[in-house]
Order: sequence, then C-alpha cells, then structure tokens
Amino acid sequence: MDIAAPHSQFELKAGTFTLPLLRLLDTNMDAMAEQLSDTVEQAENFFHNTPVVIDLNDISGITVEFPMLVGLIRGHGMIPVGVRGGTTAQHEAAEMMGLAILADNRQSSRTISRHKSDSKSGSRSNSQSDAQSNVVPIKPEALTTTLVNKPIRSGQRIYAQGGDLVILGQVSSGAELMADGHIHVYAPLRGRALAGVKGNENARIFCRDLQAELISIAGHYRTSENIDTRLRDQPVQIYLEDHILRIEIF
Repeated sequence: MDIAAPHSQFELKAGTFTLPLLRLLDTNMDAMAEQLSDTVEQAENFFHNTPVVIDLNDISGITVEFPMLVGLIRGHGMIPVGVRGGTTAQHEAAEMMGLAILADNRQSSRTISRHKSDSKSGSRSNSQSDAQSNVVPIKPEALTTTLVNKPIRSGQRIYAQGGDLVILGQVSSGAELMADGHIHVYAPLRGRALAGVKGNENARIFCRDLQAELISIAGHYRTSENIDTRLRDQPVQIYLEDHILRIEIF
C-alpha cells in the first residue's frame, strides 16, 4: 500500500522586498513625536500598517531610546520591523525590542524624514522607489495598537485589548490604563497603569514622567508608597526580571 508523502505546510524562500526607511537624524523623542504627527497627518492611509526599517547610519554610536521610538512609530500606525546601520550596542538595544538587524544596504527605498512632499500625494506607489533589500524580515505577530491623543481624566479607564496602549497626553490621578501588551505614556503618568493584564510577563510600561499611584505588569504590582522617590518625576521603563518588578531611568 502506498503511503502519501506528508503535505508541506509552508515554504521558506528568499525574496526581495521594498521597505520604507525611517532615517534618524537626531534622538530627541519629543521632536520626533511632533514631526511624526505632522508627517502622518498629511496622508494617514499611506502610513497605516506600513512596515518600517529604522536607519541608524546618521546617529551611529548615539544612545537611542528604542522603547520610546518603537512606541511612537506604532502609535502612528506603522510597524517597526528592524534596524540597519548603527553599532553593536544599538543593535543589542534594538533586539530587546524585538527588532531585526538588517544588512546595511545603502540603496534605500522610501525615506521618512523631514521632507513631506512625497507623503502629501497619499499614494504609496508614487512615493516609493525601486530600490530593494536582499534581507527578508519575518513579519511580526499582528498586534493592535490603541492610540489616545487626549489627556486621560480622573475616573476614566482605557483598555487596549490584544495589543499596546499609547497615550500622548497626561494621565490624571484616579485614571486607569490597562493593556494586554505594552503601555507608553508620553506625558506625566499620575494614575494607575497595568500592562500585560492577561499574563504577558514580557510587557513593559514606558513613561516620560513617573508619578503613578500604581504600576503593574502581569499581576506584579507596586504602589506609589513603594516607588523610590529618586524615580519620581523621571522618564522610566518598568519591566519584570525574574518575577521582580524593575524600574529603570532612561
């Protein structure tokens, strides 16, 4: 009796893709946030769910706040998939955020920088070049990102189900943020922030100004009374390490 060969479920092949580049010229995240908002506003549909490669060639050796940068990019609808150029230290920091390290192919495709003329057309085909990369990044697991560009008032509760939460305004005392993934706050965080609420211990909280009443990751929490005063009013990232909640100043 003949036994049929098992049916293959997938093929892994080399391919060629054209990806837009976000070429970093500086590391000022406040200025970056403002410029991204202005650029995306010109043609929101053009950038929605667009995979982006971060070009580090012009800031090689300079410390990059990758958690903040990745949060900003995702918050504006794009999907950061990797970096090119830069140093070993920058690559290690990028890998911690799940970014691929791509070959430094100087032939760029579409570049997102201080020039906005291409994005105004709103047409992806009109603004992208024919340059190609010989590296095939693996598409990350699809996540949703909830972006709130207004302050969160006392008593409000925001929950980002199945993904990350990005808050561009301040979070008042008595407000509550929850997310299955990461939480990014680009203003004072005075309320409560709970990341990884469904048990994701890799989730993190990033904020520009820590004044929180409570912070929690995957059920591991700390109240304001248990937060070192030296960490108050500081830009921090909060994460789990060996099931211990860590708070680290950027």
